[in-house]
Amino acid sequence: MQFDELKRALRKLVREELVPAEPMIEEQDCIPEQLLAKLKALGMFGMTTPRQYGGLGLNMSEEVQLVFELTYASPVFRAALGSNNGIGAIGLINEGTLEQKQKYLPRIATGELISSFCLTEQNAGSDVAALETTAVREGDHFLLNGIKRFITNSPRAGLYTVYARTAPKEAGTAGISALLVERSCPGLSVAEPWKTMGFRGSHSADVTFTNCRVPADALLGMKEGVGFKAAMRTLDHARIHMAAVANGLSRRLIDEGLGYVQRRKQFGQPLANFQLIQAMLADCETETVAGRAMIEKVACDKDAGLTITKDAACAKYFSTEAAGRIADRVLQMHGGVGYTKTTAVERLYRDARLLRIFEGTSQIQQIVISREMLRGAVPGSAGDVR
Repeated sequence: MQFDELKRALRKLVREELVPAEPMIEEQDCIPEQLLAKLKALGMFGMTTPRQYGGLGLNMSEEVQLVFELTYASPVFRAALGSNNGIGAIGLINEGTLEQKQKYLPRIATGELISSFCLTEQNAGSDVAALETTAVREGDHFLLNGIKRFITNSPRAGLYTVYARTAPKEAGTAGISALLVERSCPGLSVAEPWKTMGFRGSHSADVTFTNCRVPADALLGMKEGVGFKAAMRTLDHARIHMAAVANGLSRRLIDEGLGYVQRRKQFGQPLANFQLIQAMLADCETETVAGRAMIEKVACDKDAGLTITKDAACAKYFSTEAAGRIADRVLQMHGGVGYTKTTAVERLYRDARLLRIFEGTSQIQQIVISREMLRGAVPGSAGDVR
């Protein structure tokens, strides 16, 4: 299937089947298997998996175009396949050995195997250097101990990329490694999913490793101490992807607002006739168009092999914050009815709130952006008035 044809097929599935299913998913907190099967059939679980392993092998520019389409529907659909295309698989694609890739990637690409990214802990989320999970080498195994928190898709996952210390804490991030841990490993347990304010149908839970014996050949890339680098490379990709999620959701919110203000009348005329409503619409559209341009530019730069850490953080920061503002404006356009569960906007408003937290909070993006700016700056090279 050619890319444009795939994009059209995805749009048709989103508009005709995924969007209408949203209220049922909200009520039942579960995505129907038949809808997941249709996403699998389009190859959506293997967007980033190389073609030689059965995936679509899309570049970043192509990936964001599909994400724009997919996230016109509730972002829980994207969440169902997000870890297979992002943080749960990119580390394996970038750093894994040939044997590791052959073992897992074909099943990840089809959605038969769900992958999960185990980095966050109770005391180590934004501060990766504070990570406390340990992996101690014992002969041909690692003994893994620790608790990972808020792990997306962990209740369904069959493979966990677990970041743990293989060296004393004094080694800092240089002592962090990544291990590919299968669900069947003794000592691995998954807690009940967290109850969250939004994203119903997508589940996150804590994953505990208690003297979990992991084969030594599960070490990602068969190298110790490269886990932090692998995680950061993964997050550069994930932040572009998440910016696209926010942008797709923003477009949906705008359409919800446009439809409502043209139908709803006050003072004998549609709300759309009032200039303050028009101003809110204009602000929403401007931010969405600006965000999309930023995302497409940084995706193109990534495909060209350029360093995109700063710009990926800019795109994620701007687009997710914009989605929050757009959700708020569109709910405001709906007035009192927007605060009830009779409209999609109430649910999408709650969903949008998470985007400013995961894959690095907005505050972490600000730190990354300013750090990269200062790293490349030459003191006194500009703005030095004499």
